[in-house]
Amino acid sequence: MLGQIAPFDPIALKLGPLTVTWYGLIIGSGIVLGYILATREGRRRGLSEELFIDLLLWAVPISILSARIYYVIFEWDYYAVNPGKIIAIWEGGLAIHGALIGAIVTAIVFSRKKGISFWKLADVAAPSIILGQAIGRWGNFMNQEAHGGEVTREFLEGLHLPDFIINQMYIDGTYYHPTFLYESLWNFLGLILLLVLRRVNLKQGELFFTYFIWYSVGRFFIEGMRTDSLYLIGTNIRMAQLMSIVLILLSVIFIIYRRKKGDVPGYLD
Repeated sequence: MLGQIAPFDPIALKLGPLTVTWYGLIIGSGIVLGYILATREGRRRGLSEELFIDLLLWAVPISILSARIYYVIFEWDYYAVNPGKIIAIWEGGLAIHGALIGAIVTAIVFSRKKGISFWKLADVAAPSIILGQAIGRWGNFMNQEAHGGEVTREFLEGLHLPDFIINQMYIDGTYYHPTFLYESLWNFLGLILLLVLRRVNLKQGELFFTYFIWYSVGRFFIEGMRTDSLYLIGTNIRMAQLMSIVLILLSVIFIIYRRKKGDVPGYLD
């Protein structure tokens, strides 16, 4: 067996009392790249760059807050006795479904205030959301979290993974499934799918619903491999799997319903 290399330090930089973590830098990078992608497409769809700046100023803090609240609710047994850890988001613990709830509510209110179509805005933003998720999973990698069950080094080598990933999956004397990587790759494939589909004149909202369907299918199966799932209180039901099923069903229902209406404009209209 090769000599074991120490895992990456989750702290990227210390400037006096200021600590900058890789988790925060990677999440921030995902937001910035998602913003660039959205503004480029937004200009083609008649949405100004300033519109997305204004949206981000509201959506980012609200999404982070809602992601943390969602996570804390389902891990309350821990936080009830460790209340000082509730604000420690740099240690991880941001639930994507909580973030999506906050982002969608913010976007609905924002679009009404600005007098623009929520569905148009959501379609433009969909590729940016899944890009941010694909990048953000590498923040989990740096924190050695969001991993799956135990495996052998030989199993990981059989996946032809680079040593830096294999070594980072060695935690407290055991190797684990890099489920962060599985989900990141799934999301990058979803990004390609959405970029291709936006060249097709789907009905407004369908690109957004396709994002939900694609992401939820992958998340459902990958979540079943993880060891740190949030559970519906008092049950053995994994919340991410439950939310995935709900989002898939709602997306399909909305697509069918809006198609039957017949008066829904196309994405390229």
